[in-house]
Amino acid sequence: MLKTSIFSFFFLQMRSIVTYKLRIRSATLSQFHLADLFKYVVNRIPERIALLSENGPVSYKELDQRSSRLAAGLFAKGIRQGDHVGIYLMNGPEFLESFFAIVKIGAVPFNINYRYGYEELLYLLSNANAKAIIYDIQFSEHINKLNEKLSTLEICISVGNEMGLVPGEFSYNELLKFEYNFDGYARSENDYILQYTGGTTGLPKGVMWSHKSFFFACLGGGGLYAGAPPISMPDEQGKIAFGAPPLKILPCAPLMHGAAMWTALSGILGGMTLVLDPMRKGFNAHEIWDRVEHEGVNILQIVGDAMAIPLLNALKSKTKKWDLSSLVHLGSGGAIFSRHNKSEFKDIFPKCVIADGMGTSETGISGMGSTPAKEGFMKLPITDRQQVVIDNRIADINEIGYLAKAGNTPIGYYGDEQKSKELFKHIDGKTWVLTGDRAKRDSLNTLILYGRGSTCINTGGEKVYPEEVEEILRSHPSIFDAAVVGVTDLKWGELVSAVISITEGSDSPSLQEVKTFCASKLAGYKCPRQLRVVNTLKRSPAGKQDYKWVRSIFNGNEKK
Repeated sequence: MLKTSIFSFFFLQMRSIVTYKLRIRSATLSQFHLADLFKYVVNRIPERIALLSENGPVSYKELDQRSSRLAAGLFAKGIRQGDHVGIYLMNGPEFLESFFAIVKIGAVPFNINYRYGYEELLYLLSNANAKAIIYDIQFSEHINKLNEKLSTLEICISVGNEMGLVPGEFSYNELLKFEYNFDGYARSENDYILQYTGGTTGLPKGVMWSHKSFFFACLGGGGLYAGAPPISMPDEQGKIAFGAPPLKILPCAPLMHGAAMWTALSGILGGMTLVLDPMRKGFNAHEIWDRVEHEGVNILQIVGDAMAIPLLNALKSKTKKWDLSSLVHLGSGGAIFSRHNKSEFKDIFPKCVIADGMGTSETGISGMGSTPAKEGFMKLPITDRQQVVIDNRIADINEIGYLAKAGNTPIGYYGDEQKSKELFKHIDGKTWVLTGDRAKRDSLNTLILYGRGSTCINTGGEKVYPEEVEEILRSHPSIFDAAVVGVTDLKWGELVSAVISITEGSDSPSLQEVKTFCASKLAGYKCPRQLRVVNTLKRSPAGKQDYKWVRSIFNGNEKK
């Protein structure tokens, strides 16, 4: 159990506005706590621009002050150390303000996929034991329904100008009127954050990361974009930020995804300027290039081919000629970044570094990979902290096992002791966390990655688990049975593809009918994009899906 820090606060009336002051007991900032690390950066570069959004620039000092006032507001409303607070927002300053506010008072932030439907949200917030949620007003309808079902959800904070859509909600802007005297307090680097991802059962799982392990495993230990090694003392973070050039970095993905959030936090702690795309209408390649040109973006971070292809097509369409001379680095992570797309970017930006990274929510960053000559989709270095594990041992040369990491590892899955045990392997006195990615060590002592070892579908960087979609499909009145697989696609990596059999006496639903039905219960990216109808689905004697047979239908090797 986390030890509760001693807080006190008093109320102060100033003019016509009631302002609250929260005092924290003093202590030396000496641990690898994200709030402390951020403060070291702010102290060295207070006037540097931290955020650029559609609402204008925000300096490091302003980001610190606003997140501190929000932290005081959260505390005054009842949030304490160890409480779980969900961030249900699109890309904007409020996302980063909320994150830092939550960790400043020792509470636990967790990400919420804003594409989720009601049932998915209900599961996630219930699993997280959410005490509070900070949400955009456009999601108020979902919040109203969730309030009726979740006994743990006590505090709802809306971002936006309209109020009264959710009974008992608090205004984000009102909480920013609180005053917070930050002298530092005895935080613990063992405080944790929750990062939700698709779990091994097909449902979202919260990966618990201590601040220290998260900082080193997911953010590179402070010098990720500065080309510096991991820091050894917390106060060195301010020095790195002060000495780094104020580069502008644009993560193209939503911040509620791990890859984008790691990019954002690495950039902020590295003293960079984070350029935010609100993504209210989804990914728009032309708007991204507009933003790169207008803001003079230096680093562009994308998610594989699903973003690479539209960005390349926009450049090749010649509908507009952009000045993109500021760009020096284009990186990808979270999905396959095909070699021909990397090559095209290199032809267009010959002086730009084109990088392809690998990492998972359970392991953090595995490193920047290169393309194998013959097999697999990525090569990574073998180190004393990165190996291939098979059963309960380190794999021999050319044995295919699972990519595994040691060192700074997560605590486990929140609320799931059994799955947490399955996540780790203890070999020769060292703890290894498994990624679920199939890999082998070749004769050159290089790690070759082959991809996910399960039936998980990766469509445009989003993970889709067949079991979840199949369950929804079977709830359709005309569908008797269903199987879902990922079918290779140049743009999306994989397309969610369904094979169904029909209930006797029913008519076959069209693809559009199936998509509409699923969209009422699932996020849009989980809905099937291809549909085939068969008389009977093949299963094993034990009743398990024959996914190889299902894929053969889409490959044209089986009669439909």
